[in-house]
Amino acid sequence: MIDIRFGPQVCGALTSGATREWVVADGLGGYAMGTVAGLRTRRYHGLLVVPGETPASRTVGLVSLDPAVLLPSGARIRLGAHEWASGDVDPRGFELLERFDLTDGLPRWRWRIGDVVIEREIAMRYGRSCVAVVHRLVGGPPVRLELSAACTWRDAHGERRADGPALRMDRVDGGAVIDGAFRLAGPDWAPEGHWWRGVHHREEAARGLHPSEDLWYAGRFAGALDRPGDTVSVLAWAGDLAEEPPPATEVVAAARRRNRQVVAAAKPADDVEATLTLAADAFVVDTPRGPDVVAGYPWFGAWSRDTMISYEGLFLCTGRADEGRALLRAYAATLSEGMLANTADTGRVEYNTVDGTLWFLHAVSRHVTVTGDTDLGDELLPALRAVVEAHTAGTRYGIGVDPADGLLAQGAPGVALTWMDARVYGVPVTPRTGKPVEVNALWINGLAGLAELSELAGQDATGLHRLHGQALGSFRDRFPSAVGWLHDVVDAPAPAYPLGGAPHHDDDLLRPNQLLAWSLPYAPLEPDAATLGWVAAGLLTPLGPRSLSPDAPEFAGQHRGGPAERDGAYHQGTVWPWLLGPYADACRRAELPVDELFVGVEAHLSEYGLGSVSETADGSAPHAATGCPFQAWSVAEVLRGRRLRR
Repeated sequence: MIDIRFGPQVCGALTSGATREWVVADGLGGYAMGTVAGLRTRRYHGLLVVPGETPASRTVGLVSLDPAVLLPSGARIRLGAHEWASGDVDPRGFELLERFDLTDGLPRWRWRIGDVVIEREIAMRYGRSCVAVVHRLVGGPPVRLELSAACTWRDAHGERRADGPALRMDRVDGGAVIDGAFRLAGPDWAPEGHWWRGVHHREEAARGLHPSEDLWYAGRFAGALDRPGDTVSVLAWAGDLAEEPPPATEVVAAARRRNRQVVAAAKPADDVEATLTLAADAFVVDTPRGPDVVAGYPWFGAWSRDTMISYEGLFLCTGRADEGRALLRAYAATLSEGMLANTADTGRVEYNTVDGTLWFLHAVSRHVTVTGDTDLGDELLPALRAVVEAHTAGTRYGIGVDPADGLLAQGAPGVALTWMDARVYGVPVTPRTGKPVEVNALWINGLAGLAELSELAGQDATGLHRLHGQALGSFRDRFPSAVGWLHDVVDAPAPAYPLGGAPHHDDDLLRPNQLLAWSLPYAPLEPDAATLGWVAAGLLTPLGPRSLSPDAPEFAGQHRGGPAERDGAYHQGTVWPWLLGPYADACRRAELPVDELFVGVEAHLSEYGLGSVSETADGSAPHAATGCPFQAWSVAEVLRGRRLRR
């Protein structure tokens, strides 16, 4: 894997050390997460964040474990870091960091206090809500180490305040049970029990959200580090509190072994591919319903569109086809009126995307093509054909085939059904009502893939070929525009007319959605260098294509500010790294070079979410990363795009 390592100049400055984040996932949807500097900058940061019934319903437990070194001189040196509502940062342990590294996906810090050198490693026990924090004396005279446990028990999206009920602490052997929800275990436990008030989260303040909370100081552990190699460790876990995990050092060693095995099983071609493979592993989770995909850490749960776009990269490029098979079968069971369920982060099951189902058709087709698993194709074929029938007849939100041209239309008042689905105060920013270009590319691709699956099963595909032929001819006739690229939407309501009114117009804003018209396996068009040149000139950045060309009046170059500002810019110029996959596919078909296309995003692996790829970036230079630091479809499509170079 690539070498991710920082010295004191990065670790010791909050402008750099507190803007680079790490995550260690538990394989269930929970995680441990923080920054290189050790400063918590988000409400989501913590050492034990526990998944609930869905991956999105997470609860923060153990927030931090602050080290303090007792030197032979009697001095007590605090190595933790907190920012307070007053503006103070205290303690400032990051100023004593001489190194941070991410090795085999596990974070490791190294503090130097004169001749005393102490390392910390963090790992989660895969398949359990359990974190291990190990401190080791690397060099210097004997010292004593104290570890102060700051806790809470609250929804990951919120805060807990001191004016509410205190956390309950029940003493047990070697530690305590907090609020009946999770357990702490380590050496020489000394309970305390009072509030730390006014802990500040600078990233939440920057996102226009409530930036502060109060933490419960539960107590501290302590142990002697007499000689190099000695350790003082703490475990925290939820679930079965009576079942004690293995020793913390064993949890760390097991996590390291497993991560190496995950990478080796994928047979990566180089260190970057190995790093992306391990990054992909964090998003594949086991739930009570079987395998699923976390769309992004730290705040997203499972979303069907994200899952299906990510499918090939997360499962087929990493040797996880068996898990992928189970996932596809489970998702197929959610089909209703020809639409795939979109499980919201609220826990509700909704049917509110026009493209999620079409990406599902694509994922099944790719699974069968790549693995040769025709049994799965045969099993899902009736459900997939029912999808086409429902779309032909018409389904929710005006989604249906226009019999006049065979293209797929969509749209209803107040909804945004494509992947560009942001709203501001409930109003869609980009409703894209009509016949969007990528939706119809996916429709045509899906019909062709389904026809092939039908013929493999010995079934008649005449009707599918007829639908495909009509839509293909109409697409080739309708979507090319006079400006040199493809229309983003055809038959869109004219601005002067209400939804469903007349006349219609064709939207020729330069957006990246047209890439799917050239990149899908059964794409309706063959790309040419001139058209891709227009797209690159207006949209391409080092981290991927913008969502809108800068010369458009609606272009927003910064994806910053409060929720309304961020949502307003989300698809109006913000960069989306996942689109590098389709862009690379289109370039290959046009016989354009792609070897240098991923250089920027490869460097990005050590800039924001360490070892991973962010959700978004600013549309204007220097294209600073924004959104979730760890995003499934970004990782999946960059991994898939690079592997296709082989």
